[in-house]
Amino acid sequence: MKQAYDVDLSGRMILVLEDEYIIASEFSEALRRAGAVVIGPFPRVKEGLAAVRTGTPIDCAVLDVNLGGERVWPLVDALPLGMPVILTTGYEAGEIPATYAHLPRMEKPVPAGDLIRAVAEQARLQRLQGEPPRSAFRG
Repeated sequence: MKQAYDVDLSGRMILVLEDEYIIASEFSEALRRAGAVVIGPFPRVKEGLAAVRTGTPIDCAVLDVNLGGERVWPLVDALPLGMPVILTTGYEAGEIPATYAHLPRMEKPVPAGDLIRAVAEQARLQRLQGEPPRSAFRG
């Protein structure tokens, strides 16, 4: 697959939750061009939870904080401890609950190249930490 942004995400399984169709499409296409396998995109938390519950391997989650008025926190809580999560949001840092403030946050609009580089950085950190197990539903 043709690489994009000088980043190779070959084989990385990336869960995408985004309720805005154009943004979801842009993120998904950019991730695929970088070699990732996209799980989703899903516009609702319940769909993301269903995907996680299937046991599908997930290496990283890219999550819009607000999905049609519903917050994404139940899905974050269901992911394995140590699972790389990148939040995409229009919210200021202070509006993110303290429990989730440690997660990388990208303010919208998020350029696709910046998102790809952030996912690649999370993959690099994951490798340095010994590649924790892919998803295993906690909830």
